[in-house]
Amino acid sequence: MPHSQPAPSQFELRFDRPAEPASPASDWPWPLPGTAAADHAPHVLELIRLETPLGPMMAGATAEGVCLLEFFERRELQTELQDLAQRFNARVVERDNAHLRQLRAQLTEYFAGARQEFSVPLITPGSAFQQQVWQVLRQIPYGHTRSYGQQALALKKPEAVRAVAAANGQNRIAIVIPCHRVIGADGKLTGYAGGLWRKQRLLELEQRHRQPTPGQQIALF
Repeated sequence: MPHSQPAPSQFELRFDRPAEPASPASDWPWPLPGTAAADHAPHVLELIRLETPLGPMMAGATAEGVCLLEFFERRELQTELQDLAQRFNARVVERDNAHLRQLRAQLTEYFAGARQEFSVPLITPGSAFQQQVWQVLRQIPYGHTRSYGQQALALKKPEAVRAVAAANGQNRIAIVIPCHRVIGADGKLTGYAGGLWRKQRLLELEQRHRQPTPGQQIALF
């Protein structure tokens, strides 16, 4: 199985080409969204494919910041990309930009255990509640976990556990907005769009490189 193979400490960009000519179909799980009308859209959503130790990811950014980072297996990935293109009134092109280069560099450091926080600018369109949930996710420290109930308490909405879980599932920027750090109340790993084996590997990576305070014992859950 894929998760039984040892993961390298770093990853590299598989390709970095201009938008034209279009990438071979094998580079993407499905055709990139685009219509004749989209060719005249006032904004651009730039997209690259990244090869990581845990499998290929799709990363997208506008001129303002990163708006997408997902593993290819995510079922909603195509829908997410189409939704973002519509929200930004943007055409999608296969091309690198400054934000994607910064993301690539910071992810390389993360997988090498050399980065615990990300500083790349993010664009996260969503409801006010979703924005609050994603902000709380970013406050979970590296190498730590929280339950959905604890996340709801941090929002001062203890009754909103299911809504919190749903908002976590709608996070479009994996790893950087660390929904992998949220687990079940019983300490078990629960739903993760990238697959539970990836969630476990990410938590193991962070546990391995987390710096404990003097005399502290590290526990994953």
